Amino acid sequence: MFSVIVAVVSALIIMPYVNKSRKDLNFSGSMIFLAAFAILLPCVFLFYYVTLHDRNFSSLWPLFIMVTFISAYIVSGAESMLKSGLFAVSVIIGVFILAAPFFNAEEKYEQANMDVETEISAFDETKTPASVPPQYARNKMQKSFGQVPNTSYYQLGDLQIQKVNGDYVYIAPVEFSGLFKWIKGKETPGYFRLSATDSAANPVFIESPMTYTPSSFYNKDVHRHIWLKYPRHIFYGQAQLEVDEDGKPFYIQTYGNFISVRNGFSPMGIIMVDPTNGETKEVPLPEVPDFIDGAVSPESVSLRNSYYGKYVHGFWNSMFGKQDVKFPSNEGTEDEVSPVFDENGVMYYFTDFTSPKEDVDSMLGYSLTNARTGKATFYTGSQKNSYMDSLGALQIIEKKFIEKEWMGEMPILYNFYGEASWLTPVLDTNGFLQNYFIVSAANPEISAYAGTPNAALKQYKIALQRGGSSVNGSSKANQLQTAGSVIRVYKERTESLTVVSFLLNNGKNFIVTSETSPLSIYLKEGDSVIVNYLETGEIFLPVTSLEIQDL
Repeated sequence: MFSVIVAVVSALIIMPYVNKSRKDLNFSGSMIFLAAFAILLPCVFLFYYVTLHDRNFSSLWPLFIMVTFISAYIVSGAESMLKSGLFAVSVIIGVFILAAPFFNAEEKYEQANMDVETEISAFDETKTPASVPPQYARNKMQKSFGQVPNTSYYQLGDLQIQKVNGDYVYIAPVEFSGLFKWIKGKETPGYFRLSATDSAANPVFIESPMTYTPSSFYNKDVHRHIWLKYPRHIFYGQAQLEVDEDGKPFYIQTYGNFISVRNGFSPMGIIMVDPTNGETKEVPLPEVPDFIDGAVSPESVSLRNSYYGKYVHGFWNSMFGKQDVKFPSNEGTEDEVSPVFDENGVMYYFTDFTSPKEDVDSMLGYSLTNARTGKATFYTGSQKNSYMDSLGALQIIEKKFIEKEWMGEMPILYNFYGEASWLTPVLDTNGFLQNYFIVSAANPEISAYAGTPNAALKQYKIALQRGGSSVNGSSKANQLQTAGSVIRVYKERTESLTVVSFLLNNGKNFIVTSETSPLSIYLKEGDSVIVNYLETGEIFLPVTSLEIQDL
């Protein structure tokens, strides 16, 4: 119906009324009307059906320019003057829409404005972050594709990280591999699920047939299906698969409003689609179901980050002076942002900001955007320290493993023991996970790596003590004191220092280095000690000072 209305109105504008047409054209008004209608109807329909463009009348401004130009060209006399004026109005409207980025930069910045804090809250050292990189997860799923029935019909879709029943997992739908496979298969068989925290876990294929998917065709394409149901909505980003606590899948797509004219984007809610029967539901952001972690698309978050970084002093400053301008990094795993979870299981999109100057790897801050609400916070970092950005962390890993050609992926900034630190999984040339690398953002010479995040964290704790940093900075762990008798001691030589682990008769285990307490190398069973330590909740608690009473 939209295409018919547009074609009729356009044909009426083109059709001459006073005269038939210019003498050199020699067509009647009715002939021109029918010809214009016959051409425009399929053209308008195909344009919107193929591009999935929003069907708001404001989207017709290019067609309005073309139609008014033709209408002014084919008539003469007073009618030509009238239609020329209409053409001039259409050009003015077009210029106004095209010029929107030049005058709405302040509105974009205000829309993207974030709360500002100094430091990210301390990471709970007792918990393992979601640290399996997407490339590694994807490789494991590809190698498990034999679980899928009629494997030749399908391919692996895009990964989506989320929390299901308290577990952090990757979800990846099985998609059609082409038009003819869709014609034969009709529906996809299900999706893969893989732990996002346990690198040793294996993918599990979940049977859940889906008819409306991104790889289906015509009206079974989930994007087109949503577009047909909500033709006037403004969408930004791709449809993503989310599963509820019972494992039932849903596709969601973020919708919103233009910031001004037809420019910019502000998320307002999601469209949920049941992929089995195509049932749709419009849900505003405040009412999004609990099982949906990524209601705000990563594409829209990345766009918002660019507004916040570029337009702090308007459009022209972003082009020339660049005062206070900062660019989001492009090291994220999903459209330049990386999804992370806090200790309460809430998902955020992380990205760090760097200087627009080339060859500068100093971080100017980092942002965390709540993936359900879109609320964002910008962390400036310590004013005393210049933090290294994510690209700098990746370059350190590249140089560390230059002979093996291993590379880092998905760098995330944490606060480990009060030290701003980059945690990065390291992959080999085949995309397999080799280790986890932690490096201080303020002191890049302090780093450690191991096979698991917690093992790397233990080594990093020792590296911090050896490097002169402190493990009692802004970490949330309380500093406590205890006393007791040593009943077990284990000493390990590590490069230029000794690591001493010991057990007291109160059942607590501790770890200290000769860098922190030089006399700890003399510690033996039966000694009475006074220990100042951090209550991190780990098996081996980090010691800040040690007094051996009988020494």
